[in-house]
Amino acid sequence: MVMNTPAALARGTDLLGSAEAAERAAGCDLVGEAADRDEDLRAEAAGVLLALAERERDGRVLARLAGALGRTDDGRAVPVLVTLAGHPEAEVRRQVASALSLDEVVTGPPHAPGVRALLALTRDPEPEVRDWATFTLGFQCAADGPEVRAALWERTGDEYRDAREEGVRGLARRRDPRAVPLMLDLLADPDGAAVLTFEAAEILAAPALLPLLEDYDPEDHGVAEALAACDPALRARLEDEAWGLACALDRLRPDLAPALWATRCEPGLTLGVGGGPDAPGYDVAALLARAGGDPARAAGLVVGDHPVAAGH
Repeated sequence: MVMNTPAALARGTDLLGSAEAAERAAGCDLVGEAADRDEDLRAEAAGVLLALAERERDGRVLARLAGALGRTDDGRAVPVLVTLAGHPEAEVRRQVASALSLDEVVTGPPHAPGVRALLALTRDPEPEVRDWATFTLGFQCAADGPEVRAALWERTGDEYRDAREEGVRGLARRRDPRAVPLMLDLLADPDGAAVLTFEAAEILAAPALLPLLEDYDPEDHGVAEALAACDPALRARLEDEAWGLACALDRLRPDLAPALWATRCEPGLTLGVGGGPDAPGYDVAALLARAGGDPARAAGLVVGDHPVAAGH
């Protein structure tokens, strides 16, 4: 029987006060699970975990505490995680490297404390720590700049394969041209490429990747999108259709202020309505697919989502 989330939080909170380290570790797991499953409980979960962090010294508990804090997605956890990034036990640092995928960190600038902690962890002596830190920094964070790219480039020569691949994908996600030959190596792997490699190829959008991508089944997850992005003709057609869509929407509903944009670390084009990147947006390729490739029909679908208010 699965415990409901308020009960899990209550039971976990009780265990955090135990004199036994194993019980406190189990309490961290329960509190983290409750936060992960119920967004309304995250602030309370973060509060009890942060209270534990002030007094906890056992490395096994601190590792589970770090993992649980990551599941709360609470910005108050960042200073604790940054401190734990320097813990002498590798498992604590590994959990921190994963837990620093908090929204406050992944959307923050390269000089933010959480990002700087990740930069340091990408050079950790333990390979699993380097791997997780490079994944979080490279594929989950949007931070970019010379230090971030230098850290990712350093990992492309890592003796640990997983960390090396995360370095390559992180550079590709930032559309760094140095990633092109390295991505070719990943795609040429006789064991096949990972799903995240196809997503990185879609973002990088390098025509040089096309011949190797064509060896993969387009029905496999991410392959068709990578093929379309790396094919200059298909990409040009999408851009033309996207412009046609924006123009058609502007003619129909100029009040929606349609705009097109692309994000450096994310694939595809976005159609924004309402003015600015914070306004509601549509994935252009998905919208056009719904409209059978017809920009005018796609514009009509958007208009249907935004009826004119009465009296206007």
